[in-house]
Amino acid sequence: MKRWIPWLAAAAVVVLVGGGAWRAMAARQQQQKALAQAASQRAEAPMQLAASELVGVVRRSLVLGVPVSGSLRATESAMVKARVAGELQGLTVREGDSVRAGQVLARIDATESQARLRQAQQQADAARAQVDINQRTVTNNQALVNQGFISATALVTSQASLESAQSTYRAALAAADVAKKSLEDTVLRSPITGQVSQRLAQPGERMPIDGRVLEVVDLSRLELEALLSPADSLAVRVGQRAQLQIEGSAEPVVATVARINPSAQAGSRTVPVYLAIAQNRGAPALRQGLFVQGLLDTGRADVLTVPLDAVRTDKPAPYIQAVRDGKVAYLPVKTGARAVVDGQTLVAVEGAPEGTVVVSGRMGQLREGTAVTTAATPSAPVAAASAPATRPAP
Repeated sequence: MKRWIPWLAAAAVVVLVGGGAWRAMAARQQQQKALAQAASQRAEAPMQLAASELVGVVRRSLVLGVPVSGSLRATESAMVKARVAGELQGLTVREGDSVRAGQVLARIDATESQARLRQAQQQADAARAQVDINQRTVTNNQALVNQGFISATALVTSQASLESAQSTYRAALAAADVAKKSLEDTVLRSPITGQVSQRLAQPGERMPIDGRVLEVVDLSRLELEALLSPADSLAVRVGQRAQLQIEGSAEPVVATVARINPSAQAGSRTVPVYLAIAQNRGAPALRQGLFVQGLLDTGRADVLTVPLDAVRTDKPAPYIQAVRDGKVAYLPVKTGARAVVDGQTLVAVEGAPEGTVVVSGRMGQLREGTAVTTAATPSAPVAAASAPATRPAP
């Protein structure tokens, strides 16, 4: 009898442990069921959206625009170079100094040029004297031939000598002109009116022929060379206007398309477009090399728009979260031109009917099919779009 007591005790322990485990599992299942029911009830409860959390698909007229950017450059600029070799003298102007067209900026040592000019002039004088001698010889021979003292052959020979002397004289005069031009080239003058932008040499330097000394730019006429894609360039016409922004300045700059390059660049296939900058009184001071960017107005389009942040791009195709029949529905759209109006970026969309209620971008992504209720009419984007709209990237 005593042998069964341990076995009975062990069995009792097993029964007690098993019962406790069963009760714990039952309690856990009951808790999970309650949580699931609560979650189901919460899921079935619609999400309350305020009017500020909704936007609408609105039709409006957008100003189409092509983005342009680049550095300003002077329409007229000139590089002052040494036309003769020699020592640079008399260079006093520096960067920022204003100069006039024809103003003497520097000189090249003219000692050698002056000596060559004197030599050429003396050779011309000698040739002229030889012409005079031959001319008198021809005159005398003509008289002697008429009197029969010499033959006509001597006259012909003297006439040939005269013609040769005259040719030598004309060559000497041309050489003197070349020497005179070389002497004039020792004076470096400004070809245009403007300002010195670069000083590339110092007084006392030995300048070679075509050695660069100064660069002069005319800031009264500036332009922007914008490189446009082939698709964007098709809408550009001479006379169209652009609003440009200078880095660090709040004042916009107006520019007008002055020229369009007839050829695309070989490497990038971009088309250069040249915009003339309007220099108005009171406008910010413009300098060559300043970086500007802005939009070139190319026309208007009547399109359906939504705020850009309402278009989601976390899927292969862009879409908006439309509210249909009290639920969130993903509606694929095709985006187009953009415009910044009163600080809000609008984008043209295709695939969404006018008046569609859309969840604002600040609400983030909502699960498709989420039940929602709206408190009031959705807030539409700004009433009028007057800012240029950028074309979508191809």
